[in-house]
Amino acid sequence: MLKKQSLLVAITLCILLITGCVTYYIPVQSFKEQFQGITESNLKTVKVQGPAGYISEYKANPIENISCIDSKGNPITLEASPSIEVRFTDKNNKRTIYYFDRLFLKDTLIIGDISRFLPGLKTLFINDIKLIEIQDGHKNFKYIDKN
Repeated sequence: MLKKQSLLVAITLCILLITGCVTYYIPVQSFKEQFQGITESNLKTVKVQGPAGYISEYKANPIENISCIDSKGNPITLEASPSIEVRFTDKNNKRTIYYFDRLFLKDTLIIGDISRFLPGLKTLFINDIKLIEIQDGHKNFKYIDKN
């Protein structure tokens, strides 16, 4: 009986974890508008505490609130955090995931980090993007200092 209860609890937790990440959308034009004027030169230094308690410091974009829409087209505002992830889908259906706070634009290029652990910037052409999805990855990263 105890094994059945444990299994039921485990299945319930898995379902909650899988469905707990609500996906929102940012129309490409809205993304361009929100990132207008945000370049590498005006990124700010932040300190972030990771899931294991370690603290890292990096340059982040200054956006604090993200304008997006839900699946029904209703406007939603998300508070920016280091655990917010953005998934770009290009015209060839290739997907690339970035951390939202690590993104900036340079002309028609989206530039950002795809990993918190391995350094290196990746670029995409904004004009090749057909879909932008955004969600909180619940990876337990938290700002501890936002200059």
